[in-house]
Amino acid sequence: MTHKIAISGSTIMSDTSLLQDLFIDETSHIEIGELENEAAYKQFLSMIRNSNKSFGLHSPLFRNNSKYDLIEYVQFEPKQSWLQFEDEVKRMAEAGAAYILVHFPYFRDEAKQPEQLIEEGLQKLSLLQEKYDLSIVCEPKLGMWKSARGIEYLHKFPVSLWKKYGLELCIDIGDYLLSATKLSMNPLTLIKKWQDHIKVVHLHNIEFIEGKYIWIPIHPSHENDDVHFPLKEILSTIANRNNVYWVLEHTPHSCPKKEFVMEGIQWLKEEILKIE
Repeated sequence: MTHKIAISGSTIMSDTSLLQDLFIDETSHIEIGELENEAAYKQFLSMIRNSNKSFGLHSPLFRNNSKYDLIEYVQFEPKQSWLQFEDEVKRMAEAGAAYILVHFPYFRDEAKQPEQLIEEGLQKLSLLQEKYDLSIVCEPKLGMWKSARGIEYLHKFPVSLWKKYGLELCIDIGDYLLSATKLSMNPLTLIKKWQDHIKVVHLHNIEFIEGKYIWIPIHPSHENDDVHFPLKEILSTIANRNNVYWVLEHTPHSCPKKEFVMEGIQWLKEEILKIE
């Protein structure tokens, strides 16, 4: 596998009635998560098996389950969260998923001994990856109130120690842009350290509305409009490495037009990935 262009269930908020909208010709992979129920999951699996696309799971599999609790309590006790996650790893291995992606490391805000907490989590994740022979991808996330502590703690974590456990990373472009702003750092400084471990990139830009932010599609018009973050340099830097899933992860809140999304995909293919 070289570069794969993919789409996320976030673009339809994992609405069962809209699953067909994920099966577009311009992508070869679907990342799904937070499905409504078991019936929705079975429907999605049937659709995947009747397509020529691969898929990955963005944990949790079902809506309202644990998604942030592997290190510390957010909505669920970590012990319960680990049991849920192992069940998902087992199910995804049996279903033939390309990978399972989990929010890790996630810290609400400041924490004591974060390096130790991260390594303890990596030990458990590595054991699950080996036990079920399924790639586990870790997505560092913003914490509560857009806290950048988790991404900062990861930035300080030794690459050699991460490499020891054989896990790969997802870079969420929006989270890294916001973290870099809060930490007064260049986002490329945060990203380049992990260049050799990136397997998935979550693609979106950011729009601020009344103090809140939403994920919007990537598009070349954002590069010099003095409103949005320019992305080309960041994406091109990551693209220097092969084996990356480029996952369109905008949400429907801005009601993006299909033509706008397609222009962004074409820009990604031609200008960033150099795929003609």
